Amino acid sequence: MKKLLVLLLFMPLIGWAHGVSKSIIDAMADASLMDFIYFGAEHMLTGYDHILFLIGVVFFLSNYSDIFKFITAFTIAHCITLVFATFYGITANTYLIDAVIAFSVVYKGFENLDGFKKYFSVNPPNLILMVFIFGLIHGFGLSTKLQEVAVASGINLSLSQILSFNVGVEFGQIAVLIIVFPLLSLLRGKSFDIISKISNGILVVAGIVLLAYQVNGYFIDHGHHQHQLAPQELKNEPLIKSDNSKHEHSHGDGHPHTH
Repeated sequence: MKKLLVLLLFMPLIGWAHGVSKSIIDAMADASLMDFIYFGAEHMLTGYDHILFLIGVVFFLSNYSDIFKFITAFTIAHCITLVFATFYGITANTYLIDAVIAFSVVYKGFENLDGFKKYFSVNPPNLILMVFIFGLIHGFGLSTKLQEVAVASGINLSLSQILSFNVGVEFGQIAVLIIVFPLLSLLRGKSFDIISKISNGILVVAGIVLLAYQVNGYFIDHGHHQHQLAPQELKNEPLIKSDNSKHEHSHGDGHPHTH
């Protein structure tokens, strides 16, 4: 069981940020509402950054009332941005959004390690409030990915499709919690303190790696676009020659003429 938990924590190092396969892009063009539910669930289950954050959120929760409060805050938050940002076509650079999501993993691991008191001698910000704020970011990330796939598929998303995708995300989240929470419960015991330090340390490291990966991806992508749009003045010739330019030539009479 411990090995399975460690595998879950190392998933982002295996799969990096969750991408979308070409098969899903092709399938979405003719997808039904049930298909959109499937897409949402699959995206959540392969969203290793979302899974890592959820592990951090429920890591120390031992009763169902606490789990309900924290997961409800996260769910409401990501539903708000997922639905509204997608419906109104609000988007942002995918790398930057995923970088903030990666930072949320670092933050949760650091908070679980009691880092605020140890290193800053202050209490951490309100736990539920921070889960809600990061939930908004996670939802925006899901929305950005959904919009990118829709554009690649050549479709205009309807509200029913967006809501179906959101329902799928919730099913995926429930599936993650069904797996993660019992595993964490099995780890509670005499050595749980050591396990929690190691596990949350892994969360921090995994989040930092993901953050570095996304930031690096942003700069590479940004540099690629800048290269494509290189200023024309760097070339030896102007892009457009002036109509007033004079060209000297001969009509064969030995006398040069200009126009």
